[in-house]
Amino acid sequence: MDVDEPPNPVGDPHLRTPGGKPRARALGIPFGGTPGRWNAITDVPGLELGYVTLIEGSDVRTGVTAIHPRGKDNAGDPVAAGFHNQNGNGEMTGVSWIEESGTFAGPVVITNTHAVGIAHAGIVAWTARRHPGLTDAWLLPVAAETWDGYLNDPNGHHVSEHTVVTALDAAERSPVEEGSAGGGTGMNCYQFKGGSGTASRLVGHAGTTYTVGAFVQANFGSRRELVLAGVPLGEALAADNPMEEFFAAPPGAGSVIAVIATDAPLLPHQCKALARRVTLGLARTGTSGSHYSGDLFLAFSTANEGAFTTAPARPGHGDDRYDRLLFVPWGNLNPFCAAVVQAVEEAVANALVANEDMTGRDGHRTPALPRDTVAELIAAAAATRPG
Repeated sequence: MDVDEPPNPVGDPHLRTPGGKPRARALGIPFGGTPGRWNAITDVPGLELGYVTLIEGSDVRTGVTAIHPRGKDNAGDPVAAGFHNQNGNGEMTGVSWIEESGTFAGPVVITNTHAVGIAHAGIVAWTARRHPGLTDAWLLPVAAETWDGYLNDPNGHHVSEHTVVTALDAAERSPVEEGSAGGGTGMNCYQFKGGSGTASRLVGHAGTTYTVGAFVQANFGSRRELVLAGVPLGEALAADNPMEEFFAAPPGAGSVIAVIATDAPLLPHQCKALARRVTLGLARTGTSGSHYSGDLFLAFSTANEGAFTTAPARPGHGDDRYDRLLFVPWGNLNPFCAAVVQAVEEAVANALVANEDMTGRDGHRTPALPRDTVAELIAAAAATRPG
């Protein structure tokens, strides 16, 4: 164990969150692949994640999630990155530059839809304080959102620049709380209580073990679609669905933001290929992708430190330097693609399992996934499978 990696205070981090909430594996839900130490995106070396969770009165159910790809102290070193838009009814800022350059610098922040501008401004404020050289040049922050207006008052300006800066300062490399935490606080998934979920997978290449981590802010899917471990659950869990009567839009409206991180050396187009695989992980949980859902996915590699940093030409020499990138050959990318699919599937399940009922704005209520029933259904399905 690394000296900078504290133990999980509640035991096995694969079964419980730091706050003691059950994760999907605690229900006996099987998943493929080998998870990392915490089975979280923070298993990626150097990556830090922080939250601010806002639950106040009867109508504040929101928050902020902050991710530092290389940690707070290395925000100015760009990472190779790729973006995929499965459905564009949502927002992630900074993606034009990611598409152009294959890189971005600074942190990633996820919050609610009407606070995405505040999140953008908060990143600038934090970076100006901690890394002024970066903002003195220019910065195109990555801020993303999903809509929490069923449980939260989205127009109350509850998320402030201070909220964003606090989440960025709070980020650390540690086990990750899930469910109604950070930006996922007011979110719903398959018309159960959803929110923040994470998972990771280990992948070997050329004698080195790399980590692929996934984080989702899950706010998508209709109840009838839900599938876990290949078991269709929507019909069996159809009861107690107050959201079904609320929305004018068809069931499944909502959004999902997914962030994929790895320490494997990848080219920007390879990162984009991993971002596309998020769709397959989500599909394993049942969704077909709603027209009214903003499904935006970002993948990045923290390898090749310093390779994307802009360096001025030497006086009198013009631009006479070259940069070099180490990368996994395209022909060896399949295990990393599989890791994304597996980690995303489990991250969504964790967001659902690590949750309780929530009542919020205007008395709206979202039930939690009935964990005992789900465990029974999955165990019964496993017992009937051949072999």
